[in-house]
Amino acid sequence: MLFGCSGCSNTDCNPMSLWTKAQQLQGDALQQVRAVYGEHFPIEVRHFLAAWIEEKMWDLDPENPQHEQYVAGLIASLIQELEAKANTMTTEDLFLTKLKLIEAANMFRQRYSHNPLSLFRIIRHCLNTEMKLVRQVENVALGRGGIVAPGLSLIPDSNAEIAQQLDYLRRRTQETGEDLRKMEQEQESFALQYHECTKLNAHLQHLQTQPQNQQNVELEKKLRRQKEMLEQMLNQKVAGLVQLRLTLADKLKDTITHLNTLQSRVLDDELIRWKREQQLQGNGAQFNSNLDTIQEWCESLAEIIWLNRQQIKEAERLKQKIGLEPTGITDILPGLNNQITQLLSSLVTSTFIIEKQPPQVMKTNTRFSSTVRLLVGGKLNVHMTPPQVKVTIISEAQANALLKNDKMAKGEASGEILNNTGTMEYHQATRQLSVSFRNMQLKKIKRAEKKGTESVMDEKFSLLFQSQFSVGGGELVFQVWTLSLPVVVIVHGNQEPHAWATVTWDNAFAEPGRIPFAVPDKVAWLQVADALNMKFKAATGRLLTDENLRFLAEKAFRSNSQQQVGDYSTMMLSWSQFCKEPLPERNFTFWEWFYAVMKLTREHLRGPWIDGAIMGFVRKKQAEELLSTCANGTFLLRFSDSELGGVTIAWVGDQTEVFMLQPFTSKDFAIRSLADRISDLQHLAALFPDIPKEQAFGKYYTPFTENQPTTSNGYVKPLLVTHVPGWGGPAASLGGGSYPPTPQHMYQPQSPDPSVTRDTPSVASAVSDSVSSCYHGAGGVGIGGTEMDYSYVELMGNVELPALDEDPIDLNGFSSFSDFMQSYKQP
Repeated sequence: MLFGCSGCSNTDCNPMSLWTKAQQLQGDALQQVRAVYGEHFPIEVRHFLAAWIEEKMWDLDPENPQHEQYVAGLIASLIQELEAKANTMTTEDLFLTKLKLIEAANMFRQRYSHNPLSLFRIIRHCLNTEMKLVRQVENVALGRGGIVAPGLSLIPDSNAEIAQQLDYLRRRTQETGEDLRKMEQEQESFALQYHECTKLNAHLQHLQTQPQNQQNVELEKKLRRQKEMLEQMLNQKVAGLVQLRLTLADKLKDTITHLNTLQSRVLDDELIRWKREQQLQGNGAQFNSNLDTIQEWCESLAEIIWLNRQQIKEAERLKQKIGLEPTGITDILPGLNNQITQLLSSLVTSTFIIEKQPPQVMKTNTRFSSTVRLLVGGKLNVHMTPPQVKVTIISEAQANALLKNDKMAKGEASGEILNNTGTMEYHQATRQLSVSFRNMQLKKIKRAEKKGTESVMDEKFSLLFQSQFSVGGGELVFQVWTLSLPVVVIVHGNQEPHAWATVTWDNAFAEPGRIPFAVPDKVAWLQVADALNMKFKAATGRLLTDENLRFLAEKAFRSNSQQQVGDYSTMMLSWSQFCKEPLPERNFTFWEWFYAVMKLTREHLRGPWIDGAIMGFVRKKQAEELLSTCANGTFLLRFSDSELGGVTIAWVGDQTEVFMLQPFTSKDFAIRSLADRISDLQHLAALFPDIPKEQAFGKYYTPFTENQPTTSNGYVKPLLVTHVPGWGGPAASLGGGSYPPTPQHMYQPQSPDPSVTRDTPSVASAVSDSVSSCYHGAGGVGIGGTEMDYSYVELMGNVELPALDEDPIDLNGFSSFSDFMQSYKQP
């Protein structure tokens, strides 16, 4: 325990309080709680004012300028509470604690009087730290299926808190509804008595005109007594009615204040968080959408707002029936009506959202889809007159102008979209009012002038969804619009990598409430690493390791192996370094290299990558060092530095010499998979450090039987086998002839890595486009003889021949094309 409970009230140690839970923590967690307190904010203050602090310090945003005055008052109250608490400590055993609290109050007054926000932030940081540590303990306990320790019951989550506040507002609305009915009854009673009083007055006036005999005098006295009693009752009724009206107005005002706070939480916190998570989904983050829950909250808010608006209008109607205007009291009902209508307007316009975003990299003349939804449409019966939604594409500048002016120039757009109108439909089962655009197509795009190094792939657009509808039988008409996430428009597939760089940077680093579509030019590597990790995991199924991320940092910051940087996390990476400036001695950027590796892994290497069989992100020199002490035939796989989307095999040969195989790319794996190529290469024995290759890659081998059936077109499908010349291979066992020791000119030439001086042999492999692919038909007999015979079609499809104008071919003297090929193959 941090403290005993002597000297603190029951309120201070409420068993449900955060502080009580924090005191139950043990070990490192308890030490972390201790560590956040100190001279700047003594732990004794936290302990003895626990309940007060937790009640007052949560629901404020210290960054909001409107809250500055309130925070100043709050800190002043904290100091007063602290001094008051100290003055209650009269026993001898609390004397030192009393001095500590008085000292803290004096220190707060001296240090923070001119900067109360600073102390407020310190207290909030302490509370958030406690909350985080308590939640970790609770999550662990629940994850193990255990029971949370006494005093560590679950902290109410956001959903529960919002549900409780909605229940409170419903009860409050029922109360004001009953108050209204009571007021109406009282007014009716007052009207009846007032009518009686007027009748008495008329009778008395009539008596004034009659002879003053005894009977009339007695009657007049009687009527005057009745009149006095009635007037007394009427005065009481008036006072009661005035009080009822004032009480009702205050209650309605209080309800609107609570509604405003809760709606702000739902729209500005929960819905904005949902939109942010939707944006991060574009970078591959897991998106557990709670939109249906948010819709329930918004529908409840709409219902409560509408009822309160009706109550305000009813109160105004009752007030007009009987005009009672006490002097010095302002009628607040018109102002409340304006506030509640503004709340409704804000709710309706904010809940017109894009449930399914259009593609953020959009190719012209390509079909795409999107879905928009009105979260309060069903509750407000908007579907009774189904609204139309129109979609246009606008530029970044137009999006800026729209946010400033809340309207677009008529007919203004930056492109032409086909099938861009739709009608919202209400789905009874899901209670959703939405419209899905399934066949939109961007036909034309109008681009802005480019500046400096800007390209079309840097330019951002947005899809603007617009609609108009009415509620309350046409009483209120709303014009709503919403913007999609930024979109980059391309016309060719080769523009895709850079377009995705623009989108990835925007999705990752867009700040809340930004001017469309501003992003920082420089970002800390830690944030970039998180974005790349998220992207790679979504594409390939496995996160990057710390070593992988360090490799990427070295590449992004152009660090060589000699430069030792302890920590890249706080270093700032610029947009230019990310995707504009080519890597040293390369004609491609960091992003292009990363994107190509990610694409290759996603399309061809996903299984082995998830298994951890591909090291990938390792420098050539590091690979040599890792393999230098390994047994012959040990190999590893690394992504090529010199070839986009290439993966190379590094292996240990005789005399512990390390060799690098020419990189394989997607084109190679479209012909034969990585696992099959590794199986073909007999000199590869074990994956680094010592995993038998069959264990690592065996499950990915393509099954092969000698009795290959003929295909539907009657041809026998050949088997293509990879072979590295000079390193043995499967050809001898499969009936092939001997292999020449080096690749020939007519086949795939060796392309040395231009980035380094080669001290490691680089070897070209061969498959269908190589020195010795082996073809096997049915029965395992080599087609065309013991040597390898290419059909003309196979040759032309898989071999790079010299250009005819460079090396003219003379066919004279050959009886057949086969004779010519035998001659051509001679070294």
